[in-house]
Amino acid sequence: MERTAQQEELKAHLMATSEEFRRLAAQHSEYAHRLDDLETHLHLTNEEELEETRLKKLKLRVKDQMEAIMVEYRAQHV
Repeated sequence: MERTAQQEELKAHLMATSEEFRRLAAQHSEYAHRLDDLETHLHLTNEEELEETRLKKLKLRVKDQMEAIMVEYRAQHV
C-alpha cells in the first residue's frame, strides 16, 4: 500500500478512535475555512493580515500536533 493511502487510513482510524485527534482535525478545518474566507478579499485590512498570519501559525501548530499523534500511534503499533 502506498504511503499516502496508509496515512489516510491511519487518519480515518484516529478520527474514529481518538477524541483528541477529532478535536484537532476540527480546529484545523475551522482555521482553513477562515483562511479561505480571508482569501476572497481583494485587499486585507491590517487586522485581517494579522489574523491571517495568526491563523496560518495556529493551523500549522495543529497539523504538527496531529502528525505527532500519528507518529506516536505508528510507534506503538509496529
